[in-house]
Amino acid sequence: MAEIAHNPLVLPDGLPVPQDDGAARHLTGVALPDIVLSATDATAVNLSKLKGRSVVYVYPRTGRPGQALPTGWDGIPGARGCTPQSCSFRDHFAELKNFGVERIFGLSTQDTAYQREVVERLHLPFPILSDASLLLTRAMTLPTFEVDGMTLMKRMAWVIDGGVLTRVFYPVFPPDRSAGDVIAWLQAQRRPA
Repeated sequence: MAEIAHNPLVLPDGLPVPQDDGAARHLTGVALPDIVLSATDATAVNLSKLKGRSVVYVYPRTGRPGQALPTGWDGIPGARGCTPQSCSFRDHFAELKNFGVERIFGLSTQDTAYQREVVERLHLPFPILSDASLLLTRAMTLPTFEVDGMTLMKRMAWVIDGGVLTRVFYPVFPPDRSAGDVIAWLQAQRRPA
């Protein structure tokens, strides 16, 4: 049985570091499929139709304080850290906007009702998208893993320009630096060659 007492805001020491298994190499330069996803702000979002620049951070699942973690969660490379990753994008929201990011989204396979709790609890200034049906996951052959009967996406971050994946960050570790890694890349793109 998984431990019940955990603080989702804190990454424990000794987490296994995810290795690049090549499962996301096919994604850079790919046009997103024409799929509509439910968002926590009650909108429907089709990433393939968005103009301008968007950033999407992809994560396995958020936990809730006081609830048990999935079986062996801390031993799965890259699984732990969804709350710190969300908080990193929250805390760097204004900076990302200053770099020309028009929209930021989180994305997981949890349903929208579950995701709303984390948006409210963490005071996220952006919506989270649900791929509970796995339509986007399957259409894009996204890297996944299974635990306790759930199919979960492996952690990534995407920069999307006009419906095309311009940059894919994979694997992401540690997750609390995910937004900073995206900002560093955006900053490097501004520098003259």
